[in-house]
Amino acid sequence: MESDLIKEGKIHISKKKKKEKEELEGLIIYGKYLDLISYTEMILKKFPKQERFALVTMIKETTYEGMEQIIYAYKFFEKGRKLESLNFLDVKLKFLKVLIRVSYKNKYISLQNYHAWSNKLTHVGNLLGGWINSCLKQ
Repeated sequence: MESDLIKEGKIHISKKKKKEKEELEGLIIYGKYLDLISYTEMILKKFPKQERFALVTMIKETTYEGMEQIIYAYKFFEKGRKLESLNFLDVKLKFLKVLIRVSYKNKYISLQNYHAWSNKLTHVGNLLGGWINSCLKQ
């Protein structure tokens, strides 16, 4: 009987996590940010080896910290904490733009890659701005 309860508990927990995952994936910014991560990973493979432990690492860390802030902002119900996460994400996006600009100026990426990457960042930034504004109106 105990094993039945444990099984029921596991089923209940997994259903809860599945529902939570579906809700998070329902956020438009989450999907667009995943696209940004995917594109970033693809582009970073083109960078020269001497930059793999410097600029590439910095870009990756900044990008993944941004996703972490999206998840935090989604989970926080307190308006102040949510805004804090969203503002931190905004700073990360601005820093990422600087790193991408540096990458282009050092000719690690093409003009076409620069425009595509910048457009993805701008789109995420616009979504973020809308999320921040909706939080401020509440």
